[in-house]
Amino acid sequence: MEAISVLLIRPLPSSSSPLLSPNNPQIIPRVIPRRTLIHRRTVRLSLSHGITNNAPEPAPETAPAPVPLFSSWTPPRPLWRGLSALILAGQVAHRVLSGRIHRRNTLQQLERVGPRSTGVCLLTAAFVGMAFTIQFVREFTRLGLHRSVGGVLALALSRELSPVVTSVVAAGRVGSAFAAELGTMQVSEQTDTLRVLGSHPVDYLVTPRVLACCLALPVLTLLCFSVGLASSAFLADAVFGVSINIILESARRALRPWDIISAMIKSQVFGAIIAIVSCAWGVTTHGGAKGVGESTTSAVVISLVGIFIADFALSYCFFQGAAGDSLKYAMG
Repeated sequence: MEAISVLLIRPLPSSSSPLLSPNNPQIIPRVIPRRTLIHRRTVRLSLSHGITNNAPEPAPETAPAPVPLFSSWTPPRPLWRGLSALILAGQVAHRVLSGRIHRRNTLQQLERVGPRSTGVCLLTAAFVGMAFTIQFVREFTRLGLHRSVGGVLALALSRELSPVVTSVVAAGRVGSAFAAELGTMQVSEQTDTLRVLGSHPVDYLVTPRVLACCLALPVLTLLCFSVGLASSAFLADAVFGVSINIILESARRALRPWDIISAMIKSQVFGAIIAIVSCAWGVTTHGGAKGVGESTTSAVVISLVGIFIADFALSYCFFQGAAGDSLKYAMG
């Protein structure tokens, strides 16, 4: 400790203290060995004390915990989105049957799906009807069956073309809008705000859209059928010389009330598919603007695939044995 006290003393000039002069070599061998000895003792004591008293005991080895089954497995995104669509359809059906319908939103969506989509649907139906007329009238005229053109066109338009074309247009126009709108609301957490305010998103957003599609598409299908048949009759009379009266009379003989009813049932099913798929894909969106775009595209594609699959299933159930009789009346 004397060495430490000597080191902490402020050095004085060599003239006042000859012992502290740099030329005096006696203090150096006294200070350095003692300081080195103290330092070594301190380090040795701390190391020995730490090793004997503070060293933690090694933990006993335990067996690894068993990994739960399917702990690292996550379902693919299309799978859980499909399950979400089925669950959403059940929730909508429950709310409709229990009368939990937001009437104001339903009327707004009905106007959006119906009147605002009428022009596009009618224009598409007119050109589709004229395109089929060109093919049918040319071939039937060669065979001498020009009086049966109207019946064949009426059956094709009522059973397949009108509901499918109307639903395809609605999927591209309305379904994409539903998916983009709900996807944006989901990304910006507006759906969570609805829950905080006490309104369930299924009641406020999904159910009105499903009801609007199921109610508006049958009416649009009926209008598309009328416009398609009228455009077909006009083109057959103007280009191929087949009278409009012949076309309409043949259509009257071939058509049955069930043909129109089945077309409206198909359009209702197609409308439900469009609305449920678009809303389900919208409310499961994540990833910002990129996720909204992907959900919109995927919703339209899945809706179209669902429409074609449902069209095959319904056609098989409705017209499995009735096509021959209707064509017989059309040819008669």
